[in-house]
Amino acid sequence: MHSGKLMDNIKEDEINNEEWMSCLPEKLWDVPLTNLSIPGSHDAMSYCLDITSPLIRSESDTFRLLDGVFCCFTRPAIYRWATTQVQDIVEQLTAGIRYFDLRIAHKQYDSSNELYFTHVIYTHATVIKTLQTVASWLESHPKEIIILACSHFEGLDHKLHEEFIYSLKKIFGSKLCPRNEVLLTLRSLWTSGYQVVLSYEDQSAARHVDLWPAIPYLWANKPNAEELLQYLEWQKQLGRPEGFFVAGLNLTTDRCFITSHPRESLQTLTMENWNCVRKWLEDQKPGAEPTSLNIIAGDFIGPVPLCSIVIALNKKLL
Repeated sequence: MHSGKLMDNIKEDEINNEEWMSCLPEKLWDVPLTNLSIPGSHDAMSYCLDITSPLIRSESDTFRLLDGVFCCFTRPAIYRWATTQVQDIVEQLTAGIRYFDLRIAHKQYDSSNELYFTHVIYTHATVIKTLQTVASWLESHPKEIIILACSHFEGLDHKLHEEFIYSLKKIFGSKLCPRNEVLLTLRSLWTSGYQVVLSYEDQSAARHVDLWPAIPYLWANKPNAEELLQYLEWQKQLGRPEGFFVAGLNLTTDRCFITSHPRESLQTLTMENWNCVRKWLEDQKPGAEPTSLNIIAGDFIGPVPLCSIVIALNKKLL
């Protein structure tokens, strides 16, 4: 009976998550976005990796050779450990995710200018079509603000960057918030009609006022909750960066761990460590304090109730 009630509460929370920004108490409409608690998706597009695609260019020659000879072993392993999300982009938006980690690349030897998302291999989904889907979701959710962090850009030359930036401006238009915007609060953004903060981690962005620089991402690079949380606590003691920043709750393993755990996957690892991470997460708080957090990004945001917990942290500002 009790657990049924708890699940009902979580489901109820998820229904509200779709419009969580517009549902925040009015007192929080004037708090800078950099002082709010915002749920994020690490490697947001890895739910649609194409297991038959080539490896991305930055993979080592040794691994490429191994993959060529033993693909029946390497591919299932890549798929298990490179998949960080199971919900598609619209489901993530609906669940309350407002920060998206997007890794973008152009396939080697591809004569078209089509761009894909990546994590070791490429996705089935193409970048432009996905972002058009995001733009149309924003049309029907005019008070929700999202942060898109575009990075990696493997295989993009200057010409491809310029074409992509032109496409971004065309897709989001007047929804793009310029980086010189002084007041970044929900109320000010609603008044201006801005809905997208677009961070572009490449020097090509410098001359485009609509694009923001890279957003710092605190990445522990650890395989278990204890080491991950130790790293984040250490970072908190150093004080928060100015502006937006991301605390990554994502675990990372090396190839040695992967080969010695053939039955595990990133999802099983995330679930095994979740209770420990959850306890820590519930104790965090947003705000302007040096130890406050801002964007909190994780893996498997459907199977774990990351969004509801992160959104609820904003109540501590009241």
